[in-house]
Amino acid sequence: MKQELTTLLPKEEYGKRRERLLKQLPKNSIAILPAAKVKNRNNDADFPYRQDSDFYYLTGFTEESAVLVLIPGRKEGETVLFCRPRNREEEVWDGYRAGPEGAISEFGMEQAFSIQELDEQMLKLLDGRDAVYYSLGVHGEFDQRLIGWMGKLKRLVRRGVKVPDEMQNLDALVHEMRLIKSEAEIEHMFAAAEISAQAHVRAMKAVKPGMYEYQLEAELLHHFMHSGSRAPAYTSIVGAGANACILHYIENNSQIQDGDLILIDAGCELDHYASDITRTFPANGRFSTEQKAIYELVLNAQLAAIEIIKPGLPYDKLQETAARVITEGLVELGLLKGNVETLIKDNAYKRFYMHGVGHWIGMDVHDVGRYKLEGEWRPLKEGMVITVEPGIYIAPDDASVDEKWRGIGVRIEDDVVITKEGHRILSKSVPKSVSEIEALVGTA
Repeated sequence: MKQELTTLLPKEEYGKRRERLLKQLPKNSIAILPAAKVKNRNNDADFPYRQDSDFYYLTGFTEESAVLVLIPGRKEGETVLFCRPRNREEEVWDGYRAGPEGAISEFGMEQAFSIQELDEQMLKLLDGRDAVYYSLGVHGEFDQRLIGWMGKLKRLVRRGVKVPDEMQNLDALVHEMRLIKSEAEIEHMFAAAEISAQAHVRAMKAVKPGMYEYQLEAELLHHFMHSGSRAPAYTSIVGAGANACILHYIENNSQIQDGDLILIDAGCELDHYASDITRTFPANGRFSTEQKAIYELVLNAQLAAIEIIKPGLPYDKLQETAARVITEGLVELGLLKGNVETLIKDNAYKRFYMHGVGHWIGMDVHDVGRYKLEGEWRPLKEGMVITVEPGIYIAPDDASVDEKWRGIGVRIEDDVVITKEGHRILSKSVPKSVSEIEALVGTA
């Protein structure tokens, strides 16, 4: 049955975020945040529009050609939105617009103007402010527009106009807010992860040797959209055989052979929130001896890393834990030789496990937020959401290892939220034990 797409986040949540940000802004400052630009695909066709994550986080507003302005203490209104005005003729072609009226009634803004008034109004709003909070370098064209406003104000100084003295990075405030998820956000991310988990199950059931990778990708996309997601959170990876050893493989155009392992790294986006899941499974439903050995080693590393997740744990301990398990296992299998402690110190495992153990996840699949504070790895905190995704990749042309190991690529990834008691796995409903996978593959 089709799951109806619902916005789990109430409109009030966006208002609370704006209030929190306004409290962090100094007196007599102004924060400016533009919406994402439309991106051209080719000729007169554009890519599907996706709102800038920071802008959406503070507004819930999905339209292009908009600018949010926050001014703490302004008596006429602390929250101002510039957006496209209602236009019946243009709306027939391109769809409904909220307009300035809707910005107030539907999105909780205190004041709103037509985007056509932006240049005139921004000169007034900037005049007299001490500092501008803005994410310089993110919106290139808008950077130049802001510089132009500042230049005009400087030319009016003799008329009593005051130009802002400081430019501060808005990212530093907004990204720290985004790093800690609310209960509503976490439940929303659980919904996205559940859709993605069931899509992975569908792909496992559907696979048959002789299919093409893109046909499995189609199974994923079908379930995403049938369940209420309008798009994947990132380009899906479906790598069969040696393609699984390419970390960012996205061609997805090879034929799946009997005996291949298939690595699928895919997740849907649900109302601007991402999920990110990876599973690896045999195309014919049975792991070979070597495939099983590598798979169970990666699984043990992932389980060991997940087990220690709790508030206060320094982020780098996850990588240390996974790297130790993998190094010990590779020595036991004969793929690495030497003393385990020395091999870990020398990062010898990076020959087969060359990436980090995971990343923040939220509105962006690689979400915002610093990993270090004052040079030290950041301790995990309740409300953070991370991925845990160790892997082992043995290149098909690696002549230094026995041929039986070559071309095996395995990664296992789950989305995990840090809770007061420890952690919760958002993507746990997709199987990952060898027995569960072998019982599921090819059963459609």
